[in-house]
Amino acid sequence: MKIVVISDIHGNFDALSALNETYDELWVLGDLVNYGPEPAAVIDFVKSRASVVVRGNHDHSIGFGEDPRCSPRFQQMAEATGRFTNSVLSFGEKHFLRNLPLQLEIQRGSTRFYLCHAIPSDPLFGYCEADSPQWIAETQDLSADVILVGHTHVHATRSIGSRLMVNPGSLGQPKTGSPDARYAVWEDGNVQLRSYAYPVQKTVSKIQALPISNSVRDELSTILQKGDIPPSK
Repeated sequence: MKIVVISDIHGNFDALSALNETYDELWVLGDLVNYGPEPAAVIDFVKSRASVVVRGNHDHSIGFGEDPRCSPRFQQMAEATGRFTNSVLSFGEKHFLRNLPLQLEIQRGSTRFYLCHAIPSDPLFGYCEADSPQWIAETQDLSADVILVGHTHVHATRSIGSRLMVNPGSLGQPKTGSPDARYAVWEDGNVQLRSYAYPVQKTVSKIQALPISNSVRDELSTILQKGDIPPSK
């Protein structure tokens, strides 16, 4: 069985639709919306093609009208694009986001998977980099063989005892020094982190047309073009 795992699409339909990978199942680790210009198209794609989806903090924010609790560096961007996202999504699309599960335990063959957006102890908002010692405590009570998480926008794998933690990185807003979309593939017990180029400038043009401030448009555009967070002004 081949499973493609993606996360943190953030309304970037150009990146999502450029995914050229065959799969038996598509799994999504949350944050379908905010920051990007086409949240409805992303939701429609995920609803029609994904077998498994969990809720991210931005999905939760739009679904329930709550603060996504972003870092101060991203707070203004989240607020501005959150207002835009809220204005263009239908009741049904928000209902879909609101009803996504926070975490899932799934078995395929003999492999047990645990999925959440952030970390097991705080599946929506917890932030834990891949090399953090906190992962030992986060995974010690899980019965899963593979732990799938997103949220950091940085792709990584890490062995923790007998378990494997996998973060596919961000498909729609990578922060790895490259604009290429990031994802992971699990196939017959093997995991690979993969990437691909997509028409970034097409997405940037759509961001520049959003009804938000020039400063937010420019910062979001820079993040996509460089695959990194620009210095604070």
